[in-house]
Amino acid sequence: MIRLEHFGRQDFDLLISWIDSPEFIMQWAGTEFSYPLDENQLNQYIKGANEKNSKVYIYKVVLDETNEIIGHISLNNIDLKNRSARIGKVLIGNTRIRGKGIGQKMVIELLKIAFDNLSLHRVELDVFSFNESAIKSYEKVGFVKEGLLRDFRKMENGYWSLWQMSILENEWRNI
Repeated sequence: MIRLEHFGRQDFDLLISWIDSPEFIMQWAGTEFSYPLDENQLNQYIKGANEKNSKVYIYKVVLDETNEIIGHISLNNIDLKNRSARIGKVLIGNTRIRGKGIGQKMVIELLKIAFDNLSLHRVELDVFSFNESAIKSYEKVGFVKEGLLRDFRKMENGYWSLWQMSILENEWRNI
């Protein structure tokens, strides 16, 4: 249904077109980027990524049937010594296919890379507490809530709280 392919400069314009507000960029990437997203920021983002022994792998998500690029996801903070990493920047950019389980499939494909290819033991992620559909999706894959960081980010409309979630290698294998 989907496949992950390395994200590169040829994908910048599409990703930039999906990020349409300061709130959305915060939800997608935290404080790593500022709005409006631009090529300079993305050039820094991909520097050193997707190489052998890299600390970050960045992917575009491609729909198999049409070869359409529909999303984005990354595996970062890769620590081979401690066998851990963090999933970040999960985005289904094509709004007409949101709510159809694609996000769950994206995370599963990335977990295959993390656990099967990189032999990791732990993968974690953060998600804002209001993003209930993402939280449910992550839980269906096997992620467990570890803690809530209350009022973690100040936004114009108040504060956003953040769930920290993780999945361990044995939990992944048992699914």
